[in-house]
Amino acid sequence: GYTIRIKLRYFMQYLLHNHDDSPLYIFDATFDEDKLAKRILEDYTVPEYFDEDLLGLVGERRRPPYRWFLVGPCRSGTTVHIDPLGTSAWNTLVHGVKRWVLFPPHVPKSVVKGRRLTLPGEDDEAIHYFTTILPRLKRRAAAAAREGRKKGGGCDYADFECYEFTQYAGETVFVPHGWWHAVLNVTHTVGITQNYCSRRNFDEVWMQTRSGRKKMSCTWLRRLRDQYPDLAARARELNRRDGFVMWEDDPVEQKKWRRKRAEKERKKKEKKERERESKKAKRNHSNKKKDKWGEHRTTERRKGDDGSSPMDDQDVVMREISPGS
Repeated sequence: GYTIRIKLRYFMQYLLHNHDDSPLYIFDATFDEDKLAKRILEDYTVPEYFDEDLLGLVGERRRPPYRWFLVGPCRSGTTVHIDPLGTSAWNTLVHGVKRWVLFPPHVPKSVVKGRRLTLPGEDDEAIHYFTTILPRLKRRAAAAAREGRKKGGGCDYADFECYEFTQYAGETVFVPHGWWHAVLNVTHTVGITQNYCSRRNFDEVWMQTRSGRKKMSCTWLRRLRDQYPDLAARARELNRRDGFVMWEDDPVEQKKWRRKRAEKERKKKEKKERERESKKAKRNHSNKKKDKWGEHRTTERRKGDDGSSPMDDQDVVMREISPGS
């Protein structure tokens, strides 16, 4: 997907009146930065089963987006995906009805995505995935199971599993880390979801964070060392096992990062310079137009002063012949 910004009142008009096959689905990760919207945080508490969030040690400003306020029209949804950085998630529905499908981690990506079952011109939007691709996928898995029993062989669908269910208002869904999942909004929906790291998925989150968020992982390791020494020791053990070198201990990576940051700053400076030059050019063009108009008016006034205007000559002739008429 891609990011857009829209006022809630305009989106609500869109929600009520759109006729899109696959409508826009709002995932607002910044609602807690708005002085009015952040009051939503006072309306709920994190379920006790998911209250351990080790990524919270790095602070709200440094950690990746992890909490979303969701508003979705009927027929909107998410394509099949795995949540980032090895995190698990909980999803509470406040209003409406959702349809879910989950696949365990051992099911191949090619199977989950229905790569060999998608026809040319088809997309994988939620509405099409649930109504067309998923039924094909289940039929193919059932056929593969029958063939496998006859031939005694295996294939991509040999250990196929998926779990489908409907979520209603007031219910909370738990999505384990590494599980593929997709959602279809059967009606207009409102919900809250949050990703988190606990001891149960710490290993996976650490291995993905140390390479995906290199600088943040250094801060996280220091905080773990202070508050959870056993987890810090586990993180260092995983690093030794994999031969992984942390960013702050790797001068080569630091050099790459400094070069990348310098390039980013250079492009940012060039962009500002281009914008400044563009504004200057527009201002000069506007001034030239004003000067040209002023010159035109000045010329007219000069003609009037020296009597050289053709109209003035015509007026004089008329005055000269008027007495003899």
